[in-house]
Amino acid sequence: MPKQMVRLDRSSRGSADASRDMTLDIVSYGRRGPGGRLHLGSDEIAQVQRTVGRVPEVMVKVSGGARDVGGVEAHLRYISRHGKLPLEIDEGLAQQGRGAAREIATDWQLELCRSQYKPKPAQGQKDTRAKLVHNIVLSMPAGTPPEKVLAAARVFARENFALQYRYAMALHTDQPHPHVHLVVKCEHEFEPGKRLYIRKDTLRQWREQFAALMREQGVAANATPRQVRGQVRKPYRDPIHHRLRAQRVFAQLPVAERDGHRTPKPSSVMRTKLEKLLRQLKEGWAASDGGQAKMRDTRKEVLANWHATAEILRRQGEARLAARVDRFTEGMPAVQTDDQRLAERWRETEKSRVLARADAKLPGPKVR
Repeated sequence: MPKQMVRLDRSSRGSADASRDMTLDIVSYGRRGPGGRLHLGSDEIAQVQRTVGRVPEVMVKVSGGARDVGGVEAHLRYISRHGKLPLEIDEGLAQQGRGAAREIATDWQLELCRSQYKPKPAQGQKDTRAKLVHNIVLSMPAGTPPEKVLAAARVFARENFALQYRYAMALHTDQPHPHVHLVVKCEHEFEPGKRLYIRKDTLRQWREQFAALMREQGVAANATPRQVRGQVRKPYRDPIHHRLRAQRVFAQLPVAERDGHRTPKPSSVMRTKLEKLLRQLKEGWAASDGGQAKMRDTRKEVLANWHATAEILRRQGEARLAARVDRFTEGMPAVQTDDQRLAERWRETEKSRVLARADAKLPGPKVR
């Protein structure tokens, strides 16, 4: 089957750099001028300014995808809040109501897609059926006007999928960060056998595209890899993130109001991880540094690229921006694994508890 894959030409360097991760190379955005020197154009300089200025980052992610018609309908019902929110489809129309999800799924003729003849696997077995849809989320930080997020999402969907892949979308504003859920059919509408494959390069390009569309809406937005920004921790997967967020929200409620709310379930993954870490710490073991060497190598490469960028900016007369780049790299947080970060937080909590117990044992003022 032919695969649709987007590749970005990040640099004109030779084969010696072929093994490098060019997504981390800030300098590679520039072009070589006379004498082979790299020169940053206005777009590249603007990108550097946004990054060191910590302009809000867009988020574009794939949150899953159904492999049968029932799963597609269920997700469409979820993003429409069971018919309460309108579902905008690729034909420019909006459908709303309890039956909208089924109408859209029927119109897409999902039962004719490949692998639908395969039976659903038994519990515990791997599902080898091909995806029917991709569930994509386009999100902006809290405070972004929701209508502008939706407007940018409309253009994004039209430019990438119109007249190729059927899609439906819904805007959610029930959380601080406005976001659009976009459901895209995997099979091409007019070319049998052609499917939409989403790779890392595809997601990177989509992030850059969505950020540009947000800027067209007058909203400051940026799209850079987290390593380039000095962020070392990967975001948690959706189920873990939702569980942790629910626990934080519940903990922030006044004690008197908690009786009217159901206590959220803890994340079993995080609980297992914390229990293992606590056992190691109580037995005197150090927190695991697995993966830290690779993280340090990545940070070293990122810093080298930022320093090279600063030098190019100085040669081009952008001394003030180069100084901002230097301050930006100096302020990057230390490289830590998740276990090391959790261990540090646990030690701080234990220290606070010890101090609190010591304060409680102090004798109060004598009363005659």
